[in-house]
Amino acid sequence: MAEMLPTTEILENVRKNSSKNKDEVFTRLYRYLLRPDLYCLAYKNLYANNGAATKGINSDTADSFSTEKIKDIIKSLSDESYRPSPARRTYIQKANGKTRPLGIPTFTDKLVQEVLRMVLEAVYEPVFLDCSHGFRPNRSCHTALKNLKHQFHGARWFVEGDIRGCFDNIDHQVLVNVIKAKIKDARLIKLIWKFLKAGYLENWQYYATYSGTPQGGIVSPVFANIYLHELDKFVMKLAEDFDRPRTQKYTEKYEKLRREVERIRRYLKNAKGTERERLIAELKTVRAELLKTPSKSQTDKRIRYIRYADDFLIGVNGSKEDCQEIKRTLSEFIRKTLKMELSEEKTLITHSNTPARFLGYDIRVRRDNKTIKHGSATNCTKRTLNNMTELAVPFDDKIMKFLFDNAIIKQENGAIKPIHRKSLLRCTDFEIVSAYNAEVRGLCNYYSMASNFRNLNYFAYLMEYSCLLTLCAKHKCTIGKIKEKYKDGNGKWCIPYETKQGKKSLYFAEYSECKGAKNPNDRIYNAALLNKSSRTTFEARLAAKCCELCGTAEAERYEIHHVHKVKDLKGKEPWEQVMIAKRRKTLVMCTDCHHKIHNQSFN
Repeated sequence: MAEMLPTTEILENVRKNSSKNKDEVFTRLYRYLLRPDLYCLAYKNLYANNGAATKGINSDTADSFSTEKIKDIIKSLSDESYRPSPARRTYIQKANGKTRPLGIPTFTDKLVQEVLRMVLEAVYEPVFLDCSHGFRPNRSCHTALKNLKHQFHGARWFVEGDIRGCFDNIDHQVLVNVIKAKIKDARLIKLIWKFLKAGYLENWQYYATYSGTPQGGIVSPVFANIYLHELDKFVMKLAEDFDRPRTQKYTEKYEKLRREVERIRRYLKNAKGTERERLIAELKTVRAELLKTPSKSQTDKRIRYIRYADDFLIGVNGSKEDCQEIKRTLSEFIRKTLKMELSEEKTLITHSNTPARFLGYDIRVRRDNKTIKHGSATNCTKRTLNNMTELAVPFDDKIMKFLFDNAIIKQENGAIKPIHRKSLLRCTDFEIVSAYNAEVRGLCNYYSMASNFRNLNYFAYLMEYSCLLTLCAKHKCTIGKIKEKYKDGNGKWCIPYETKQGKKSLYFAEYSECKGAKNPNDRIYNAALLNKSSRTTFEARLAAKCCELCGTAEAERYEIHHVHKVKDLKGKEPWEQVMIAKRRKTLVMCTDCHHKIHNQSFN
């Protein structure tokens, strides 16, 4: 009998089929949700997340994962008795002071959602358009910004788009109808309906869900991308009808000056003496005027479009009236077809001279007449960066706001001064510097593409002196004494610490090292590669049927014990010592050992 292919390889084949034939309709996908190996992979994807130990409406977490748990889930899916639990609703603070609702499913529901996500991603990922960058493998804010930087050259207008309460207002019937067009599998559609209608608990009171997908749900981003893929297709069709090539290359004035330059250069070939000097002077005057004159005729029309989740930016070559018509058409499509609303206060039409805000960057098209030397032999000059897209750090709105919000600086008599942070005074010196370094690198990495990146030098200076002042407040001394205590002998200061490899030093982060850095959140996902390398880690450990704590191989049931963070363990109990030694957040153990840990009766 032939060995059964791992499900990840089957899903890779689904992905390839979907890529080759964009219009292919898929059937019988539900059966892949009944294969145990996917649940071990799903657990591997989820257990390391901080939310793995976060409880939903019950005590179900990443702890106690076992082959029996997988069997129970598969059995309930097989006989269609599976019912997702309502999500526990909580709220998180937004940058503008408002709150965003967050739905936290139980861990069992997260597992099933993760498996469903992998199946849907295999079908839809090859179909999604290149203009979409949110919640997709190998894509991020930075990939969206890089594409924008190269595609929006010469745009005359920006249409900044934002869909009001996108996740909360996704119409269930519209979403299911869109999925049905691609997937003809009644059982899978029925499962999707169950997740959409699971409801939520707030203050232990149940509320039904009539629209939207919960932010915090594992499968919600895929649902949102499937839904907004319809918007992407609509904008691409709109661009196809709108785009029109230039009827002439240059403006009349530029063309006239360009011909004058060519005429003078022809005469220069044979000119001598004072005539040559006169022509050279005339050429310099005409070229100087040429370099100040707009060259592009602006007779073309073009739409460029980038979307990240529910935020999108459209670059338009055309008139302001064209932009208003595009906005009206989009608003009508979103209202009638997607059953949602464009946010009027956030959907703006701005000239590309004025920065538009997208993914935390200020976006504008440069229009300056700066010139550079072009060619050492001819000593000619040419315009540079004109009509090029520029990405900039919104220093006051983002960086200074971050510093004030986190009590890193204060304003005194109109001057900005760094201050110590009371919240870090109980930390060790190493932890204090590490906390500041994480913030410096995080912001500087994100804004590494900015043309005004050097402005972050001031941010790094304020952060470093706030860090020094925090160390001063902790040790009740001056900055000079802190620098003297931690000097490295080369004019810098650092925190020494011990490792197994010996002594090491923790320096304050250099902001300049982040210039040109790749997005730290980028992740490369390949199901086949993952399958070959570490897919069976949990599967193999559970299948070994050996307790990693007491060593017994005769127990009837084995489960995974999961902790939130290894560094939180004290090392007092034997099981804590084992986890610390292994540097693992998980241990496969027999039910007897597992119960003893939870009953605090381990000897």
